[in-house]
Amino acid sequence: MVQNYNYSSKKVQEKVPVSDPKISTVQKQRRNRKNKGKDYTNGSVTVEAAMAIPIFLFAILCIVYILEIQSIRFSVSAAAQHAGKLAAEQIPIVSVLNPIKLKADIVNVVGAERLDRSIVDGGSAGIHCFTSYYDTGDEVVHIYVNYRVKLPFPQHMHVGQKIRQEIEIKAWTGYPHNGLDDEDDSIVYIADTGSVYHTNYQCSALHVQIQFVPQSALSGYRNESGGRYYACEHCVHGSTMSGVYIADYGTKYHNSLNCSSLKRSIRSVKKSQAGGRRACSKCAN
Repeated sequence: MVQNYNYSSKKVQEKVPVSDPKISTVQKQRRNRKNKGKDYTNGSVTVEAAMAIPIFLFAILCIVYILEIQSIRFSVSAAAQHAGKLAAEQIPIVSVLNPIKLKADIVNVVGAERLDRSIVDGGSAGIHCFTSYYDTGDEVVHIYVNYRVKLPFPQHMHVGQKIRQEIEIKAWTGYPHNGLDDEDDSIVYIADTGSVYHTNYQCSALHVQIQFVPQSALSGYRNESGGRYYACEHCVHGSTMSGVYIADYGTKYHNSLNCSSLKRSIRSVKKSQAGGRRACSKCAN
């Protein structure tokens, strides 16, 4: 009995683990691998965050720029329509579109301070309307507004987007006669120094066509009515100059191009307010 017990004790004692240097080294290597795995995971998260945050912020910035561009386009379009209506109302008086005044009206409606603080390159000075014009054929005011907006890139790259907005507005040439009002209430066009009224604003007799001719050849010139030219009482005093100014539908020759008789102010009035002027033989018949 005692011997068997001792034998069993020896077996038990043989199964007791003994610290082995090789086993300890393997365990340490396993621990190091786990720690390295944790460090690698933490490092990859940091790298992903460092890449994702700038991209996210850039996307937000792009959205803000898109909204600002749309806001600028809407403001400029509304201002151009307002400025175009003002220009269309002036067409019966001045049959030429003034791009400088058109730009000033647009900047005034949008606001110079608003444009200077916006992403428009050059601010209020970056708005251009020089290609706008009035077409006398179809009587339409063509407005072209050109400007450039800055994009969210470094300034030294000079990256931007050119924008061109187009608006067409029918010029105001008087109220049409609908047959319900008296004929004397129809709209006609007169010149302050003229003796006739016109029903068509584009009538050639309404607009002064001036040419410079030599004094020695003046006797050979005739106006559109076949009449001769006589000295103007406002600007011809004494002897004439080497050359004079004449108009196709005028009856006087002038020494000065700035003579008040050569200036023509055109107004649209009712026919009843024509002041006794007779109808133009070209357009009122």
